[in-house]
Amino acid sequence: MDQMKKAIRESYGEIARRARGHCECGCGPVTRVAPESVGYVKGQVGEVPRSASLGLGCGNPTAIAGLRPGEVVLDLGSGGGFDCFLAANAVGPKGRVIGVDMTPEMIEIARRNAERGGYSNVEFRLGEIESLPAADAEVDVVISNCVINLVPDKAKAFAEAFRALRPGGRLHVSDIVFAAEPPECLRDDVAAYVSCVAGALLQEEYLAAIAAAGFRDTRVETERDASELLEGCGCAPAPDGNGPCCCGASPELPVGLVKSITVSAGKAG
Repeated sequence: MDQMKKAIRESYGEIARRARGHCECGCGPVTRVAPESVGYVKGQVGEVPRSASLGLGCGNPTAIAGLRPGEVVLDLGSGGGFDCFLAANAVGPKGRVIGVDMTPEMIEIARRNAERGGYSNVEFRLGEIESLPAADAEVDVVISNCVINLVPDKAKAFAEAFRALRPGGRLHVSDIVFAAEPPECLRDDVAAYVSCVAGALLQEEYLAAIAAAGFRDTRVETERDASELLEGCGCAPAPDGNGPCCCGASPELPVGLVKSITVSAGKAG
């Protein structure tokens, strides 16, 4: 577990360093997945700081969150702050958005993006999803985008999200799941874990983990094959663009084995 977390922190730290122009391996641009390809519309992308979009998502949880002015939103694994800033635009100046990420470099770049964009209602906290730096019943909505699959203890992650939500609060997450049982060798592959694959659960296990945390009315809003989305996910490309330089070779995934799903659930009022 510690080895996996270290690999994830190092790889995503390298992505953040490239985003701010301090890559140590001569890598090219950060973005691997265009926001429009996972459910965002072009107008949304232009509304937030350009450097906030790191191409790491697999869906658009803000699209189905129904965010209202004045609400408090918590983003699990906030990266460069892309979804946080979209949420901030929706909740307005009377609302508040909290982004949590375990990578110091990501927190640094997100805070810089917030300052550049004038987002006074957004804050970024360094911490792990299994032990959120958030008070009980602090937020109205929890969102997350292609991150919980990276968390070793997903039951704890969902339990923490449930704890941070106020009664009547809502959970909206986009994530990677398996449609069928994967080969055992894939589960033990560090590169595959960092690439958002090996740590994924079967879809039914993922939904069961949400329900076990206390959430109700769990439902899948959207789903799609994710094999193309995961090419290079979480890995820094080599200088010549012919492979990753930070976490080893990305695994080859057969079509239909992995899916991107966006899920909604609620906490009783």
